[in-house]
Amino acid sequence: MYSIQEVSQKTGLTAHTLRFYEKEGLLGSVERSESGFRQYTDDDLEVLSGICCLKNTGMSLREIARFLELSREGDQTLRQRVELLEAHRNKVLAQMEQMQTHLDKVTRKLNYYTEKLRAYEGPERD
Repeated sequence: MYSIQEVSQKTGLTAHTLRFYEKEGLLGSVERSESGFRQYTDDDLEVLSGICCLKNTGMSLREIARFLELSREGDQTLRQRVELLEAHRNKVLAQMEQMQTHLDKVTRKLNYYTEKLRAYEGPERD
């Protein structure tokens, strides 16, 4: 069992974000100690890891919540989850292609201006 502070340190998520995810139903029901403190399990950490991965790749919290809801419903929703993840993967791949195009352009500009700088400064002096 992990406290909210420990989970915050392990995941990089703030305590506020963890409480928000719980309130929005992304984590389901987090266990509580006798004194009412949240106690996270390894399973909770695994769910949080998945949430962070999907969020960091641009999936909306609404879509993540839908995916998690489907997961809780069991194997009869496997096709829907696969379709949701395939669609998300395709979006991520398109974004990566676009970023590669931008990176190529920046690299060309860097090479161009590096050559201009060398010509402007002249030969290096020892």
